[in-house]
Amino acid sequence: MKSWKNKLLVSTTLLLTAFGTNVQAKDWKVIRFGTESSYAPFEYKAPGNKLVGFDVDLGNAICAKLKAKCVWVENSFDGMIPALKAKKFDGILSSMTVTTDRSKQIAFSNKIYNTPTRMIAKKGSPLLPTAASLRGKRVGVQQGTMQESYAKAYWATQGVNVVPYPNQDILYQDMMSGRLDASLQDALMVDAGFLKSPKGKNFGFAGGNVVDAKTLGVGAAIGLRKEDVDLKNDINKALAQIIADGTYKKLEKKYFPFSIY
Repeated sequence: MKSWKNKLLVSTTLLLTAFGTNVQAKDWKVIRFGTESSYAPFEYKAPGNKLVGFDVDLGNAICAKLKAKCVWVENSFDGMIPALKAKKFDGILSSMTVTTDRSKQIAFSNKIYNTPTRMIAKKGSPLLPTAASLRGKRVGVQQGTMQESYAKAYWATQGVNVVPYPNQDILYQDMMSGRLDASLQDALMVDAGFLKSPKGKNFGFAGGNVVDAKTLGVGAAIGLRKEDVDLKNDINKALAQIIADGTYKKLEKKYFPFSIY
């Protein structure tokens, strides 16, 4: 009996040695982040087509802490989670808020920031971000965003015409042309990317923050595959270091007049 156990132990050891690379954690020397480049100031294109923004700087800082190379992969926002699962990249760093529905599909890092959701409309418009005020109106949202989920859950069911768009740039064009009465999106993103630009001069925020933990979540984080526990742990450690040593605050001040954490 003892001899049989010894043989089994030797066989198991040989198998683990032979297939050791399959049971060891991955060595993350390259981290590929998926992002969508129309979310200034979080991620956008600078002159020369260079990808820049707070999320990009934060991702590069995380990679620096982990002594890894950052690779940025552009993808439509509504296809982010399927692309992550298909291993087109290793993490989603694109202003993705943690929600119950998303957490069923993927894992998330610790919070990276928390920004409000607000509606915009033409200056002087009486519209407010309520179903009663918007009934019969056309409200634009970006496909795959939490704002789309909110608008479809609470407004579309009450007679509001919720219009999804593949990206914010096309949505802004329809706002300017009058094909939309309002739009719902991240407040900081629309302020920097539209309202403070010449094309947004005739528009402004309508009403206050829109709040709903179920659809709008409790803050943005980096989306990760559930099986990549080691990468999640590494990123969380790097984030803690970035916050503790003042790097996060420095990046924050570069883009925002107030704290977003």
